[in-house]
Amino acid sequence: MKKIIFIPVLLLFIFCEKRENTNYLLQGEAFGTTYNIQLYSERDVDFKKGLDSVIDAVNHSVSTYIPQSDISKINNGDSTVVVDSIFKEVFKISEEVNKTTNGYFDPTIGVLRNAYGFGDVKPLKDIDSATLDSLMKYVGFHKVRMNPDGTVSKEYPQIYFDFNAVAKGFGIDCLGRYLESKGVTDYLIELGGEILTKGENLDKNQKWVVGIEAVDSELEDRSYEAMVTLKNEGMASSGNYRKFRIDSLTGKKYVHTLNPLTGSAEMSDVTSSTVIAPTCAMADAYATSFMALGLEKSKELLKSLPNVEAYLTYTDSLNQHQVYITDGFKELMSQ
Repeated sequence: MKKIIFIPVLLLFIFCEKRENTNYLLQGEAFGTTYNIQLYSERDVDFKKGLDSVIDAVNHSVSTYIPQSDISKINNGDSTVVVDSIFKEVFKISEEVNKTTNGYFDPTIGVLRNAYGFGDVKPLKDIDSATLDSLMKYVGFHKVRMNPDGTVSKEYPQIYFDFNAVAKGFGIDCLGRYLESKGVTDYLIELGGEILTKGENLDKNQKWVVGIEAVDSELEDRSYEAMVTLKNEGMASSGNYRKFRIDSLTGKKYVHTLNPLTGSAEMSDVTSSTVIAPTCAMADAYATSFMALGLEKSKELLKSLPNVEAYLTYTDSLNQHQVYITDGFKELMSQ
């Protein structure tokens, strides 16, 4: 008689019990930098192990710093490599942004990045007009294609893919997908200054609040120009204020944002670009694009991108620091 009464009481206890969301704070290294993740979960999951597996998969596909990655093999002339879904998605995003920017975003600038000293090989000692013309032969996204069988064709074997301006953002999106596959609906991922948000900060019962770093901010004592609120959005920044190289022989300054149409490594009037978009990959790609486009072309392009908002710093004709902010970005700053 005791057993008959005890069993339904026990079942009632099990079904009525509900776990509260636990706040997890995770830190680690990925893609040559560090990450910080805040998430809420009702499940006790080894998130670190899963995140590491995602990072490894992205690196194996699109990291030029890993000799045995798919992209490295393709760059070295192996036309038999059948790429994975990560490479295909990054290629597709790059193709889309390449078209919308009229070629100002182009992952085939790898030969230029290497020549200027921003890649994974030693830079050329002197880049004159003749050298630049010869390098430009191997630049142009229209010179590559994704084949139905998953292989990649290049018009010239020397064409060198460099997805650095989109791969990190896409990698962050992949980390977000992993968390969501584990039932996480509220999180903030910060990796190397790029951000992806989902849901809200449950501790504060509000959207996630993040800062936009000031142009003159110091690495060890960072300051911020503005704060924005994000929910289900990605944010990425690009700037030439730290990422540049000065030739030891000529003293010439080369910036890391290159113009794929001219091959130039000289600064446009845009000094930094912070972009909010539905995904971190798109934010990453457009942040780089606006640096190359310059202010006026960027403003014109933004009119045709309803889901992309931007905060651009630039120098005016008097060499004064100025800021251009889209209306949608301003709304996120005022919430």
